[in-house]
Amino acid sequence: MERTARRAIVASLALFALTMLASAGPPEPRWWSPGENRVFPQALDYPNEHGTLRLILTGGPLDTTNHPFFRPVGPHGRACVTCHQPANGMSLSAASARERWELNGAKDPLFAAYDGSNCPTQPQTERASHSLLIDHGLIRIARQWPPRDFNGTPIKPDFRIEVVNDPTGCNVDPEWGLKGGKGHISIFRRPRPVANFKYIEAIPFAADPKRSLPVPVDPETHQPVSGNLMADGRVLSLTSQLRDASQTHLEFLDKLSNEDERKILDFERRLFAAQQVSNKAGPLDAAGAEGGPRKLVESEPGRLGSQGVPVWSEFQPWEKTSADVKRSLPAETLAFRESVARGARSFRERTFLISDAAPFTYPSLFGNPTRNGCAFCHNMSQMGMDAAPGQIDLGTTVLPFADPQPWLPVFRITCLGTQHPYYGKVFYTHDPGYGLTTGRCADVGRITLQALRGLSARAPYFANGSAATLRAVIDFYDRRYNIAYTEREKQDLVNLLSVL
Repeated sequence: MERTARRAIVASLALFALTMLASAGPPEPRWWSPGENRVFPQALDYPNEHGTLRLILTGGPLDTTNHPFFRPVGPHGRACVTCHQPANGMSLSAASARERWELNGAKDPLFAAYDGSNCPTQPQTERASHSLLIDHGLIRIARQWPPRDFNGTPIKPDFRIEVVNDPTGCNVDPEWGLKGGKGHISIFRRPRPVANFKYIEAIPFAADPKRSLPVPVDPETHQPVSGNLMADGRVLSLTSQLRDASQTHLEFLDKLSNEDERKILDFERRLFAAQQVSNKAGPLDAAGAEGGPRKLVESEPGRLGSQGVPVWSEFQPWEKTSADVKRSLPAETLAFRESVARGARSFRERTFLISDAAPFTYPSLFGNPTRNGCAFCHNMSQMGMDAAPGQIDLGTTVLPFADPQPWLPVFRITCLGTQHPYYGKVFYTHDPGYGLTTGRCADVGRITLQALRGLSARAPYFANGSAATLRAVIDFYDRRYNIAYTEREKQDLVNLLSVL
């Protein structure tokens, strides 16, 4: 029996290796430059620190020749793929940005002055002018202030923003600064992944439980939308998002054609990304587990873990391994798989007091504090994002909860009417978040939660890149909510995040 089990395992691993080689094809550069005219295959694998990421393109391969997602446009020859790299889970890692600088310097399209530098008016040939992108994977986002609503109507804010400290110099720049000719606020954020939109666009609620109002409606199509696309909720639909990106990050002079928009949306909605292989656990769909991107392709989107499939339950089979499998695998592999399963259970079941997390802890919702766990906010089955529309303040950008980031600007927020329910009349932040969209003081610090798939390919983490590693993510929440995780609990959660 033992010999038969061993032969089965060896055969399975050999078949897996052949499949990997077949899907990978001839070695190609990890970096996709605009206009390379490659074929995007149905399955695409990239190694990373913790194993291998796999991207699946449903409906078959795509010839990227002249495709608008990959075609160079604008004055710097950028494309959508410039900041949404397949090897980085369709986001952009800081490590990739450093490699591009070392290879090409400022002439690389990634470092276009508009948002690939700390400020467009800085000397663009100097590394220091691009330090936030190179060292922290951050793109400059220029927000108009005062804001306008989705119909373009000016909003009168109920808070004042002042620049307290600005290492980049852009918020006090005579042209680009808050009081400059363009009237912009420059904040710096990580590019959000362009994959798994079946889940990100899902609408599991008829009403937004955070506001007790109907879900948002796209003013163009008049259709309900998820409200979970951008970090600050500044656009409502995926179509609006690509138009916003084309006019800013790509510096289009003209609008995308309807056909180009259709092609980009079709590609993005067919693309799924997740970790497929763990260096320590092996294939993530092994021994009864159901990890990897194929699970995302086949599963029903948008369900709350508490009402559908529990969050990360796909790894629970590793909690109890059969005797035959135990005899056939190294002890280290078994121990890591069991750790992942414990981490998944801890993610769902380990509770602690969650305080000052607008709007979840408002008295009209769950109360302040409320006892719950990680899956309280990261609640969507298969994805670990928030299934409900809207933004949450988990303290990642507002001081004193946020870890100080000396390379980021600091803004003083002064509420002009009712004070913030948790921070008072005056407080400080690296990024006002949703408040830049609504103009409401109570919304400052609220950020749209990201999906947790493909984390191993796209460090650093959080919208402002303030967590350099997966361990730093766990350590932040441990401090923020006084959870008092044990060392084993922390490592279990890190191991879980590494296989998503």
